[in-house]
Amino acid sequence: MARSSTKSCFLTSGAAVGAVFVAFASSAHAQALDDRYWLQAQAFWPDIDTTVAVSNKTGTIGTKIDLESDLKLSDRKSLPAFFAGARIGDRWSVVGEYYALNRSASATAGRDLTFDDVTYPAGVTIASEFKTDVYRVAVGYAFVRNDKLDLGGVVGLHVTQFTVGLEGQGHVGNAAVQTEARQRDALAPLPTLGAYGIYQATPKLTVGGRIDYLSLKVSDYDGRLINAQASVSYRVFENVGIGVMYRYVDYELGIEKERWDGDVAYTFKGPALFLQAAF
Repeated sequence: MARSSTKSCFLTSGAAVGAVFVAFASSAHAQALDDRYWLQAQAFWPDIDTTVAVSNKTGTIGTKIDLESDLKLSDRKSLPAFFAGARIGDRWSVVGEYYALNRSASATAGRDLTFDDVTYPAGVTIASEFKTDVYRVAVGYAFVRNDKLDLGGVVGLHVTQFTVGLEGQGHVGNAAVQTEARQRDALAPLPTLGAYGIYQATPKLTVGGRIDYLSLKVSDYDGRLINAQASVSYRVFENVGIGVMYRYVDYELGIEKERWDGDVAYTFKGPALFLQAAF
């Protein structure tokens, strides 16, 4: 393996489909039960917890690195998120979602950190980055639908593109310490099953909730995903509404590949504000 910045890209079945359809979620984002189309812009303010471990095919065991504690990446950051959806007929719906998190930092290592085949000793300065793009696509079906209530199930695809990189003074095996950089890229599409509910409390006030779940091992991937949220929205004008939301995302991905034997895990949880147009 090269001792310069290294990249890996992982594609499982359905990745191309996920990239094309650009992330749909459940119809819990509908502002009101009679909306046919809706667009939403969201400001999400989560607490973030991320761990990464990358071992090497030569037998080098990677350290489980806490990016916020070990490398001082921000554990609180405002994220923009975007949604788009449509109701098809009376019971079917599709909705789209995209959000991204990009962070970088420079920090002094408080302990020895091994990433890929490089060991960065305690006391050295490490520049790091972690970039995440999340796309979600799903189709929802309402099993219960009336003037006040919409309850249904969702089948979807959660596609995560992430990049993690470290650079600093380190050594490979018994080699002399010198500047070493390593970077890993991964594209991980994971299917999900979920449920949603919408309650039309008043003509202007809507309460909604959603949960998506996955626990699946396929070939070289072992993934788990929980995505849950609850929201309240208020129709300010005929086609414009505002709302508040609390969201929780817990994602784990284990990888057993020739060029990456390790795992990535992150948790986002926190409130969000959103502005929505619906027709």
